[in-house]
Amino acid sequence: MVVVVDGMGGDFAPAAVVDGCVQAIKDYEVDIIITGREELIRSELDKYRYPKERISILSASEIITTNEPPVMAIRKKKDSSLVKALELVKKGKADAVISAGSTGALMTGATLIASRINGIDRVALAPIMPGKNGAFMIVDAGANVDCKPQYLMQFALMGKIYFESVLGVKNPTVGLVNIGSEEEKGNELTKTVYGMLKNANFNFVGNVEPREISNGDVNILVCDGFVGNTILKMYEGVALNVFDMLKSEITKSFTSKIGAVLLKPAFKELKKRFDYSEYGGSPFLGSRGICIKAHGSSDSRAFKNAIRQALNCYDNNIIYKIENELSTISSLEENKN
Repeated sequence: MVVVVDGMGGDFAPAAVVDGCVQAIKDYEVDIIITGREELIRSELDKYRYPKERISILSASEIITTNEPPVMAIRKKKDSSLVKALELVKKGKADAVISAGSTGALMTGATLIASRINGIDRVALAPIMPGKNGAFMIVDAGANVDCKPQYLMQFALMGKIYFESVLGVKNPTVGLVNIGSEEEKGNELTKTVYGMLKNANFNFVGNVEPREISNGDVNILVCDGFVGNTILKMYEGVALNVFDMLKSEITKSFTSKIGAVLLKPAFKELKKRFDYSEYGGSPFLGSRGICIKAHGSSDSRAFKNAIRQALNCYDNNIIYKIENELSTISSLEENKN
């Protein structure tokens, strides 16, 4: 497998990118292309000993920043590290692309350059989040603010295939994020989608209220990108604040410090469960190429795990399975008519 990594994307690029790539080739059967300013990437690579033939550089003079309009940036900055990475996927010279840069630019590129899977109307950002009873997926988490009912149905399908293929969960549960558990609750979008999910071939468990999300009892949570991104950022903020509050309370007295020493392994494990670098990144489901969005502040470990996630998607043939499932559904609908 060949993975192309945007060498200039992220807060700690290119140092963290290069370090993560070097770690990845030592553990995984993958070849890597890093795009970006060659002199900077080469300078970082020279710090490591690794099989030289496993990592190559594709020079790119431009960088797409997070404050640029995504569509304009993708169209105008043809020599950017992100566009050149996506072009390799489009041409079949790479099987997956990873970037910690602009989420909007990667989504735009996944749509306009790598292109969408036939039958998919919108690509969707689908992060895996830690829950009390297990990990869960939010889809969409920010790629599509305004959605039509069929978009959410496609999100549910792609999430189901990901959970079954990549995470090995048979017949995963699907829930619709809503302001109440009753079927009649919500706006016109959620009411319509509820009926569609109820009558579709999903393990649909109904509406899921936001306070129940963190339980992790439902595998796939379907919503529009506005709701999903709000949940994602609130979740991250609450987790950071809880850890800060715990730290503050623990250091208040000698007694609490002694207790903290005894509880250190438990705190360490809890922090690990909420660490985004464990998951590596979030896939953009629906693109014809495997596209993984790494967190903007990704360290080398996060990049390594993002490469692992791309490899899992590739090994489990996630794109083919989405295409195949869509064609099967289309055939069934044609036969009904």
